[in-house]
Amino acid sequence: MELQKSANIKSAFTIPYWFKIVVVFFLGWVFMYADRTILNPVMGNIKAEFGLTNAQTGLMNSVFFLAYAAVQIPSGIIGDRFSKKWVLVPGFILFGLFTGITGLASSFGALLIAGAIVGAGQGTYFGPQFALASEIIPQKYRSLGSALINSGGAFGTALGFIASSYITLDRGFNWRTSFFVFAIPTVLVGLLIWSVLNANKQRKPVSATKQPTQANKTSFLSLFKNRNLVVSYIVVFCSIYGFFMILTWLPYYLQSERGLAGSEVGFISSWVAWASIPGAIVCSIISDKLGKRKPLAFLLIPCAAVSICAIAYIQDIKLLIVALIFYGFTGKLALDPVLVAFVADNTPKERYSTAFGVYNFIGMCSSIFVPVVTGYLADQTGSMASGFYLAGALLLVGFISLFFAKESKEV
Repeated sequence: MELQKSANIKSAFTIPYWFKIVVVFFLGWVFMYADRTILNPVMGNIKAEFGLTNAQTGLMNSVFFLAYAAVQIPSGIIGDRFSKKWVLVPGFILFGLFTGITGLASSFGALLIAGAIVGAGQGTYFGPQFALASEIIPQKYRSLGSALINSGGAFGTALGFIASSYITLDRGFNWRTSFFVFAIPTVLVGLLIWSVLNANKQRKPVSATKQPTQANKTSFLSLFKNRNLVVSYIVVFCSIYGFFMILTWLPYYLQSERGLAGSEVGFISSWVAWASIPGAIVCSIISDKLGKRKPLAFLLIPCAAVSICAIAYIQDIKLLIVALIFYGFTGKLALDPVLVAFVADNTPKERYSTAFGVYNFIGMCSSIFVPVVTGYLADQTGSMASGFYLAGALLLVGFISLFFAKESKEV
């Protein structure tokens, strides 16, 4: 009797495995975004050191996102076919190591190569990670779990903006220092993810010798025959374009066109990330309660479009911060858990990794164009405002595409 009572008490205080997964994947996104955003506040320093144009400066991010997007579908397919863990963790450690190596780059070419390898390493994370999360997290917590994981991106964005601004713009350290500082904890988080994934002894690994079925052979093309998945691909492309317009260019825009300096740049930029955390959690809870995804998407997308245009139009700094907060609450990071749940709702479990790989590949293709297109427009017009307006227009395209999705019953 006492043994049974003791076992019940122990069970009551045992942390569910799915929650541990949420925590480590949250940390993964923290350093995914921190490592990619430490570049943006110091783009002016790098531009000056290597004598770059705005278009060339934007190319640094474009090369990163090109490599990141290129590995999305292969990593998803390999994760489904063999092992999601063996795709995710080595890639994570690789980008951590090359984050540090980026700081050693002695030429613009070397900087591009290191950035591409960091992008490729990060590209192995999204599909396998959300596939594992969708398998493990109970369906009734699917949107909420995705929101908690995804909020790591918000923390990472704020951390990268603030730390890089403080280290280089306030303290006067070389721009390379931030890359060295963030490399070590990134590798450690990769090892932690490996440890937690190994701790679940009940999960059966996918056999490397498993023969593909006819369904597996045709499932990749079938993803593009699913109307709801196609709509989600269009929406995520438009949503990510707007987000990376802000993520890539906002700090430099605040410095070059709004006259801000030092850690003030990182502090103001980080408001987007902080506002997205309650936005994502609130929206995910509502989405799970409704059992539907479209109603929230219909509300969030036009709000994000208006706010991203307001960032370029409004001149008063206080009102600009309000626009940034509003975008954070309604923009990409708030919409993400809704879209992730929508993809999972419309995809067979055995093809999760592939479906999420395709989803993120298409979405991240927009991020390839954002840095170069915005830099080109800035070179031609003398202002980055046109880049923000273009991002707002694309969000309206995503909004229109939602009318073609069918969600007639609760998921």
